[in-house]
Amino acid sequence: MGATYNPSTRGRKHYIVPFMSKLTIATWNVNSVRAHMPVIAAWAEKAKPDILLLQETKTVDADFPFFEFSAMGFPHAATHGQKSYNGVAILSRLPILDVKTALPGEGEDGEARFVSGAVSGVRVASVYAPNGNPANGPKFPYKIDWLSRLASHAGELLRSDANFIFAGDFNIIPEDIDVESPEKWRGDALMQPEARQAFRRLLWMGMTDAWRALHAEGRGYTFWDYQSGAWQKDDGIRIDHALLSPRMADRLVSCEVDKGPRGMEKASDHTPLVVTLECSGEWLA
Repeated sequence: MGATYNPSTRGRKHYIVPFMSKLTIATWNVNSVRAHMPVIAAWAEKAKPDILLLQETKTVDADFPFFEFSAMGFPHAATHGQKSYNGVAILSRLPILDVKTALPGEGEDGEARFVSGAVSGVRVASVYAPNGNPANGPKFPYKIDWLSRLASHAGELLRSDANFIFAGDFNIIPEDIDVESPEKWRGDALMQPEARQAFRRLLWMGMTDAWRALHAEGRGYTFWDYQSGAWQKDDGIRIDHALLSPRMADRLVSCEVDKGPRGMEKASDHTPLVVTLECSGEWLA
């Protein structure tokens, strides 16, 4: 079960939304929210996203640092936690409504990999797809099945003409251009044809890879392993993505990787991906 922290909206049915010309959404696999809180806080204070999506929080909902994030300017939160593993969260400066913590076909005992909520008329989802390694083991079919259920949910939202964003750690390297050393990763679950096909399926359904849409030739790495000096060598991979529904893609202003946090002391092995969308009155409600 997920948890929400919405102190300023409890008991109210209508909300006053401040005027905003742009909406900024950041996604970040923090590799333990409590262990890396100093790095998260320093970056959030500087970047000031409107919505912050976290993955691999690695804590149960009861221990999530709601009050610390509220002090950072995120008074609204929705979490789906799990002890020591997985865990996802939505932190927002604006109210979060209609929170969901499971994909279609997923029971309450499923791993904590998905949480979504409506923020300013946009359904925002924090996604942490299974890693799937080893590729020849039982975890890989689970990865593909989970991605299939994610695609089914995307299809439902597309058919309903909803405004939505799926962002997070998809654990997929979409193309060879998205990895510095392709041969090193060739046998990894992140680069298997079935995983790449699952990612392409989302795009063929009508979603837009926000970073690739604006950076046709760039690499945009979001992860550097702790081992073998990967960060120092810029030996990275692009596995954190923001996928936009058609109308959200029309409002895409920018999508950038902020490498700053990865270079900080005691940092996560991922770094934030930041999407900026143009706002309009019809979906600010």
